[in-house]
Amino acid sequence: MKKASKTRLTILEKAFDIIYKKGYQTTSIDEIIATTKVTKGAFYYHFKTKDEMGVAIINEIVKPTIQKAFIVPMQNSKNPVEDIYTMTKGLLLENPFLKIEYGCPTGNFVQEMTPWNIEFSKVLNQLVTEWQLALEKSIQNGIDTKVIRHNVNAKRTAHFVMSGYWGIRHFGKVYNSPDCYHSYLEELKLYLNNLK
Repeated sequence: MKKASKTRLTILEKAFDIIYKKGYQTTSIDEIIATTKVTKGAFYYHFKTKDEMGVAIINEIVKPTIQKAFIVPMQNSKNPVEDIYTMTKGLLLENPFLKIEYGCPTGNFVQEMTPWNIEFSKVLNQLVTEWQLALEKSIQNGIDTKVIRHNVNAKRTAHFVMSGYWGIRHFGKVYNSPDCYHSYLEELKLYLNNLK
């Protein structure tokens, strides 16, 4: 990796760490520069604005991680009832990228930035839609193969699963404890089993 590319990646990774812990709006460029130990000139060589950097964080740090953890498990799912539960359990209890005390980075960006910034809205919309469609497709495949009841609505079920996940992430953030994750997973399992 070339030095310039390495510097850019370092800025994105360190900035993500700070923003994930503190929030986007309360994180300053000066704080990012101090943490990455790059000059202001180096920062502005790679990013014209903080928002340009923020969009790059979503596209280059958050998106690949979310695709791997949220979307890939749903692709080619043979049993979406089991796969949705396994994916959600893994995201809540086993994924080292996602910290209880900081919530879901995508959910945090959606809440903090979509009302104010159209570029953030666009990239976050793409990411959320990609997850939603992967869930919908896996659920529809389950309906088509009779693993899931024929009268289940794939889109509504996907919305329910996604909103439940984001909601319980916020509870975990508030309580700073995985206890609520365990009770949520028990209810999620009951819900998913009722789709059969």
